[in-house]
Amino acid sequence: MADISHRGEPMTAHPDVHEMRARYDRMLSRRDVAMIDAPIFLLGLYCIISPWVVGFSATQADVATHNLIVGIAVGLLALGFTVTPERMYGMSWALCAVGIWLAISPWVLITDPPMSLAWNNIIVGALAFLLGLMAAWQVRNFRAETGAET
Repeated sequence: MADISHRGEPMTAHPDVHEMRARYDRMLSRRDVAMIDAPIFLLGLYCIISPWVVGFSATQADVATHNLIVGIAVGLLALGFTVTPERMYGMSWALCAVGIWLAISPWVLITDPPMSLAWNNIIVGALAFLLGLMAAWQVRNFRAETGAET
């Protein structure tokens, strides 16, 4: 089997470096990239602090831990969208799934959630779902404009 790895060589020696740079520049040149990444990151941060903002961190510790973990995941998705948009924007559907999970999670995790907890997760989940749809729509339009298949 042929060794096609480029170990020890700088990235500038990669045969596809020009194409990768051009694709990256095209993706970042679109203004709506920053318009979606920042709100997703802020939504992840709010999801992390929401148990203390809404006031259910002491009474519903399991849901507080859940929101902390899901908020970190959303924040990491946003950072991935910003740092490596070509690779990560395909994961925008995962953000939609996280949004749906956040909206239904109060009833899955506990039997009778307080209304403040339920509304908090429904709103955060709906925003995550909508931002995921916006990111997916952006990827669809980008691929249609450039003719990219992947």
